[in-house]
Amino acid sequence: MKKIVLISYVTYPGTSPRQLRTDELAKELARQGHKVTLYVLKGDFNYDTYEKENNIIIKELGPTYLFKFSHKKGSSLNKTHIKILRKLIGRYIEYPHIELIKNSYKALKKENDIDLLISIGSPHPIHWGVALYRSINKKKLKNTIWVSDCGDPYMGNSLIKPPFYFKYVEKFFCRKTDYISIPIEEAKNGYYPEFLDKIKIIPQGFNFEKIKINKNFIKNQVPTFIYAGTFYRGLRDPRPLLDYLSSLNENFKFIVYTKNIKYLQKHKTILGDKLEIHDYIPREKLIFEMSKSDFLINLENPSKNQSPSKLIDYALSGRPILSINTNKEIDKKLIYQFIQGNYEKSFKIDNIEKYNIKNVANEFLKLLN
Repeated sequence: MKKIVLISYVTYPGTSPRQLRTDELAKELARQGHKVTLYVLKGDFNYDTYEKENNIIIKELGPTYLFKFSHKKGSSLNKTHIKILRKLIGRYIEYPHIELIKNSYKALKKENDIDLLISIGSPHPIHWGVALYRSINKKKLKNTIWVSDCGDPYMGNSLIKPPFYFKYVEKFFCRKTDYISIPIEEAKNGYYPEFLDKIKIIPQGFNFEKIKINKNFIKNQVPTFIYAGTFYRGLRDPRPLLDYLSSLNENFKFIVYTKNIKYLQKHKTILGDKLEIHDYIPREKLIFEMSKSDFLINLENPSKNQSPSKLIDYALSGRPILSINTNKEIDKKLIYQFIQGNYEKSFKIDNIEKYNIKNVANEFLKLLN
């Protein structure tokens, strides 16, 4: 049995990729018999039942003064002048999550004899706080293997470009960590060459035993397809697709699960009942709903350095995937083929078993050797 400490922003009941990463990994490591302690912002959630059911110790990552977190509302700033401050200089100082450096540092002061330490970002200041602690307290983590788990690159992020001087912060933490785990091989391009030998490819992992799908699929009366996830203006943008769908004299149903409703409002007026908009739903329920659709929509990222974790959910649902690049002129012929039921050019995800949380947890444990 190993003593394992995870430090993350938040976990269950959240449904973001990093929250799911934290939840699934902590539970599987505990299922394999290890002593698991998880530091997160608890918000307003009572973890008593969660701790007992999963044999995990949940500890508060600590108070935050620049922002408040709740599982219902997410992260929010407190006062008007602070909100103005964030608009003016937020990106220049990684505001407000910069204070998580303090939180992760203080969390480690409470722990001893850690075998495996896993810090999960984003937000990346969680890694920075661990690096600062290891730099100042050289003996404390001397016998600890520290893995920095990064969903997306920081300086090499294709969607958000931090100011240039943060490269010194990133290089500092990369020097201090033992390993950097990233979900896909292509993401290596988002990291500095001198640290590539520390990088391990460990994909997002999920408990396959909890997945339920519609195993007796019957084609829908009208072509029905689903998209689930976040939109980004000009990057992962649904509007070129919606423009094309609005021009078609075809019957279909496009179901979208997202919080970015503003990108859809104009086309909802045009498409009416052909476009259904829903808020996020629990992951297992979403996969079941996807398994009832004719096919699924993936909007590609502009860079191969990042890959949406929802593609794993798509694969688990067992439905064909239409992958579209909206950063250039969309392939209208391909879209029409899918609507007509021709899925020959479906996007393929190979070796789905590598996303099984049992195999993912074992990849982290191998680093102890």
